[in-house]
Amino acid sequence: MESAVQSQLIQQKSLGFFRGVQDMLPLSVAVIPWGILAGSAAINAGLSVMQAVGISALVFAGAAQLVSLSMLMTGASLLSILITVFFLTSQHFIYALSLREEVKPWSLKRRLSIGFLLTDELYATAMLKEKPSYAYMLGAGFSFYVSWVLFSLMGILLANKVPDLSTLHLEFSIVVVFLVMAVMLIQNKAAIYGVVSSSIMVLILSWLEIGSAILLAGFSGMWVAALFDQAED
Repeated sequence: MESAVQSQLIQQKSLGFFRGVQDMLPLSVAVIPWGILAGSAAINAGLSVMQAVGISALVFAGAAQLVSLSMLMTGASLLSILITVFFLTSQHFIYALSLREEVKPWSLKRRLSIGFLLTDELYATAMLKEKPSYAYMLGAGFSFYVSWVLFSLMGILLANKVPDLSTLHLEFSIVVVFLVMAVMLIQNKAAIYGVVSSSIMVLILSWLEIGSAILLAGFSGMWVAALFDQAED
Protein backbone atom coordinates (compact mmCIF):
# COMPACT_ATOMS: atom_id res chain seq x y z
CA MET A 1 0.00 0.00 0.00
CA GLU A 2 2.81 2.38 0.96
CA SER A 3 4.74 1.63 -2.23
CA ALA A 4 1.61 2.30 -4.29
CA VAL A 5 1.21 5.72 -2.63
CA GLN A 6 4.88 6.54 -3.26
CA SER A 7 4.55 5.47 -6.88
CA GLN A 8 1.52 7.72 -7.29
CA LEU A 9 3.38 10.67 -5.76
CA ILE A 10 6.33 10.14 -8.10
CA GLN A 11 3.97 9.99 -11.06
CA GLN A 12 2.26 13.23 -9.99
CA LYS A 13 5.63 14.96 -9.63
CA SER A 14 6.72 13.73 -13.06
CA LEU A 15 3.49 14.98 -14.62
CA GLY A 16 3.93 18.34 -12.88
CA PHE A 17 7.54 18.61 -14.09
CA PHE A 18 6.73 17.87 -17.72
CA ARG A 19 3.67 20.12 -17.61
CA GLY A 20 6.01 22.92 -16.54
CA VAL A 21 8.31 22.12 -19.46
CA GLN A 22 5.33 22.15 -21.82
CA ASP A 23 3.98 25.49 -20.57
CA MET A 24 7.42 27.08 -20.81
CA LEU A 25 8.02 25.80 -24.37
CA PRO A 26 6.74 28.94 -26.21
CA LEU A 27 9.13 31.11 -24.21
CA SER A 28 11.99 28.63 -24.61
CA VAL A 29 11.58 28.92 -28.39
CA ALA A 30 11.14 32.71 -28.37
CA VAL A 31 14.40 33.17 -26.43
CA ILE A 32 16.55 31.53 -29.16
CA PRO A 33 17.73 34.78 -30.84
CA TRP A 34 18.17 36.48 -27.44
CA GLY A 35 20.40 33.66 -26.20
CA ILE A 36 22.46 33.71 -29.40
CA LEU A 37 22.88 37.49 -29.08
CA ALA A 38 23.97 37.21 -25.43
CA GLY A 39 26.52 34.53 -26.23
CA SER A 40 28.05 36.45 -29.13
CA ALA A 41 28.06 39.68 -27.09
CA ALA A 42 30.15 37.97 -24.43
CA ILE A 43 32.80 37.01 -26.99
CA ASN A 44 32.73 40.48 -28.54
CA ALA A 45 33.26 41.94 -25.07
CA GLY A 46 36.59 40.13 -24.91
CA LEU A 47 35.64 37.17 -22.74
CA SER A 48 37.09 33.74 -23.37
CA VAL A 49 34.80 30.88 -24.38
CA MET A 50 34.81 29.47 -20.83
CA GLN A 51 34.12 32.90 -19.32
CA ALA A 52 31.26 33.47 -21.79
CA VAL A 53 29.72 30.08 -20.95
CA GLY A 54 30.17 30.82 -17.25
CA ILE A 55 28.38 34.17 -17.37
CA SER A 56 25.40 32.62 -19.17
CA ALA A 57 25.27 29.67 -16.78
CA LEU A 58 25.75 31.62 -13.55
CA VAL A 59 24.11 35.01 -14.16
CA PHE A 60 20.97 33.65 -15.89
CA ALA A 61 19.43 37.07 -16.50
CA GLY A 62 19.34 38.05 -20.14
CA ALA A 63 18.84 41.80 -19.84
CA ALA A 64 21.35 42.08 -16.99
CA GLN A 65 23.87 40.05 -18.97
CA LEU A 66 23.58 42.20 -22.09
CA VAL A 67 23.70 45.48 -20.14
CA SER A 68 26.68 44.40 -18.03
CA LEU A 69 28.57 43.29 -21.15
CA SER A 70 27.82 46.60 -22.88
CA MET A 71 29.06 48.51 -19.82
CA LEU A 72 32.15 46.30 -19.68
CA MET A 73 32.96 47.13 -23.30
CA THR A 74 32.70 50.87 -22.55
CA GLY A 75 35.09 50.58 -19.60
CA ALA A 76 32.56 50.99 -16.79
CA SER A 77 33.70 50.21 -13.26
CA LEU A 78 32.70 46.99 -11.49
CA LEU A 79 30.75 48.95 -8.88
CA SER A 80 28.65 50.79 -11.48
CA ILE A 81 27.92 47.48 -13.25
CA LEU A 82 26.82 45.85 -9.99
CA ILE A 83 24.56 48.79 -9.06
CA THR A 84 23.00 48.87 -12.53
CA VAL A 85 22.35 45.12 -12.54
CA PHE A 86 20.89 45.31 -9.03
CA PHE A 87 18.27 47.88 -10.03
CA LEU A 88 17.70 46.25 -13.42
CA THR A 89 16.75 42.95 -11.75
CA SER A 90 14.99 44.43 -8.71
CA GLN A 91 11.62 43.19 -9.96
CA HIS A 92 12.68 39.74 -8.79
CA PHE A 93 12.13 40.88 -5.21
CA ILE A 94 8.51 41.58 -6.13
CA TYR A 95 8.23 38.17 -7.79
CA ALA A 96 9.61 36.51 -4.66
CA LEU A 97 7.15 38.34 -2.42
CA SER A 98 4.28 37.42 -4.72
CA LEU A 99 5.23 33.72 -4.58
CA ARG A 100 6.09 33.74 -0.88
CA GLU A 101 2.99 31.91 0.35
CA GLU A 102 3.32 29.19 -2.30
CA VAL A 103 6.99 28.43 -1.54
CA LYS A 104 6.85 28.95 2.23
CA PRO A 105 6.14 25.27 3.04
CA TRP A 106 9.03 24.08 0.86
CA SER A 107 12.46 23.15 2.19
CA LEU A 108 15.33 25.64 2.03
CA LYS A 109 16.98 23.62 -0.74
CA ARG A 110 13.86 23.81 -2.88
CA ARG A 111 13.36 27.53 -2.25
CA LEU A 112 16.97 28.27 -3.20
CA SER A 113 16.73 26.23 -6.40
CA ILE A 114 13.59 28.05 -7.53
CA GLY A 115 15.15 31.35 -6.44
CA PHE A 116 18.04 30.75 -8.83
CA LEU A 117 15.69 29.76 -11.66
CA LEU A 118 13.27 32.65 -11.02
CA THR A 119 13.05 34.87 -14.10
CA ASP A 120 10.38 37.03 -15.71
CA GLU A 121 9.49 34.01 -17.82
CA LEU A 122 9.18 31.60 -14.89
CA TYR A 123 7.06 34.05 -12.93
CA ALA A 124 4.74 34.57 -15.91
CA THR A 125 4.42 30.80 -16.35
CA ALA A 126 3.79 30.24 -12.62
CA MET A 127 0.96 32.78 -12.75
CA LEU A 128 -0.90 30.41 -15.07
CA LYS A 129 -1.39 28.12 -12.08
CA GLU A 130 -3.49 28.91 -9.02
CA LYS A 131 -0.95 27.17 -6.79
CA PRO A 132 2.09 25.97 -8.76
CA SER A 133 3.84 22.93 -7.32
CA TYR A 134 7.60 22.64 -6.86
CA ALA A 135 7.78 20.01 -9.62
CA TYR A 136 5.91 22.31 -12.01
CA MET A 137 8.12 25.32 -11.31
CA LEU A 138 11.26 23.18 -11.45
CA GLY A 139 10.25 21.79 -14.85
CA ALA A 140 9.43 25.22 -16.25
CA GLY A 141 12.47 26.96 -14.78
CA PHE A 142 15.02 24.25 -15.50
CA SER A 143 13.90 23.75 -19.11
CA PHE A 144 14.17 27.50 -19.72
CA TYR A 145 17.61 27.54 -18.06
CA VAL A 146 18.85 24.71 -20.29
CA SER A 147 17.47 26.50 -23.37
CA TRP A 148 19.18 29.74 -22.38
CA VAL A 149 22.58 28.09 -21.81
CA LEU A 150 22.41 26.03 -25.01
CA PHE A 151 21.41 28.98 -27.22
CA SER A 152 24.02 31.18 -25.54
CA LEU A 153 26.59 28.50 -26.33
CA MET A 154 25.38 28.58 -29.94
CA GLY A 155 25.97 32.34 -30.00
CA ILE A 156 29.44 31.86 -28.49
CA LEU A 157 30.38 29.37 -31.20
CA LEU A 158 28.85 31.47 -33.98
CA ALA A 159 30.70 34.57 -32.80
CA ASN A 160 33.95 32.93 -33.87
CA LYS A 161 32.47 31.96 -37.24
CA VAL A 162 30.25 34.95 -38.02
CA PRO A 163 31.75 38.20 -36.68
CA ASP A 164 29.50 40.96 -35.33
CA LEU A 165 26.19 39.14 -34.98
CA SER A 166 24.72 42.41 -33.68
CA THR A 167 24.22 43.46 -37.31
CA LEU A 168 21.51 40.79 -37.59
CA HIS A 169 19.37 42.76 -35.09
CA LEU A 170 18.66 39.73 -32.91
CA GLU A 171 17.61 42.08 -30.09
CA PHE A 172 14.08 42.00 -31.54
CA SER A 173 13.66 38.71 -29.69
CA ILE A 174 13.57 40.59 -26.37
CA VAL A 175 10.32 42.18 -27.50
CA VAL A 176 9.03 38.82 -28.78
CA VAL A 177 9.66 37.13 -25.41
CA PHE A 178 7.73 39.79 -23.51
CA LEU A 179 4.92 39.72 -26.07
CA VAL A 180 4.59 35.96 -25.55
CA MET A 181 4.46 36.50 -21.77
CA ALA A 182 1.82 39.20 -22.18
CA VAL A 183 -0.35 36.89 -24.29
CA MET A 184 0.06 34.09 -21.74
CA LEU A 185 -1.13 36.35 -18.91
CA ILE A 186 -4.15 37.80 -20.70
CA GLN A 187 -6.85 35.84 -18.92
CA ASN A 188 -9.64 38.39 -18.41
CA LYS A 189 -11.13 41.56 -19.88
CA ALA A 190 -9.20 43.82 -17.50
CA ALA A 191 -5.90 42.50 -18.81
CA ILE A 192 -7.05 42.98 -22.41
CA TYR A 193 -8.05 46.60 -21.72
CA GLY A 194 -4.70 47.19 -20.04
CA VAL A 195 -2.69 45.81 -22.96
CA VAL A 196 -4.74 47.73 -25.55
CA SER A 197 -4.47 51.02 -23.64
CA SER A 198 -0.69 50.57 -23.18
CA SER A 199 -0.27 49.89 -26.90
CA ILE A 200 -2.26 52.97 -27.87
CA MET A 201 -0.48 55.18 -25.34
CA VAL A 202 3.01 54.11 -26.40
CA LEU A 203 2.17 54.96 -30.03
CA ILE A 204 0.77 58.38 -29.10
CA LEU A 205 3.60 59.27 -26.71
CA SER A 206 6.26 58.10 -29.14
CA TRP A 207 4.66 60.14 -31.94
CA LEU A 208 4.71 63.18 -29.63
CA GLU A 209 8.39 62.40 -28.92
CA ILE A 210 7.81 62.32 -25.17
CA GLY A 211 10.64 60.80 -23.14
CA SER A 212 10.00 57.58 -21.19
CA ALA A 213 7.05 56.81 -23.48
CA ILE A 214 7.24 53.06 -22.77
CA LEU A 215 7.37 53.58 -19.00
CA LEU A 216 4.42 56.01 -19.02
CA ALA A 217 2.42 53.72 -21.31
CA GLY A 218 3.07 50.80 -18.97
CA PHE A 219 1.81 52.74 -15.96
CA SER A 220 -1.30 53.85 -17.87
CA GLY A 221 -2.01 50.24 -18.88
CA MET A 222 -1.74 49.05 -15.26
CA TRP A 223 -4.01 51.88 -14.13
CA VAL A 224 -6.65 51.05 -16.76
CA ALA A 225 -6.47 47.32 -15.94
CA ALA A 226 -6.86 48.06 -12.21
CA LEU A 227 -9.91 50.24 -12.88
CA PHE A 228 -11.66 47.61 -14.96
CA ASP A 229 -10.71 44.89 -12.47
CA GLN A 230 -12.36 46.88 -9.65
CA ALA A 231 -15.40 47.55 -11.83
CA GLU A 232 -15.82 43.80 -12.49
CA ASP A 233 -15.64 43.04 -8.77
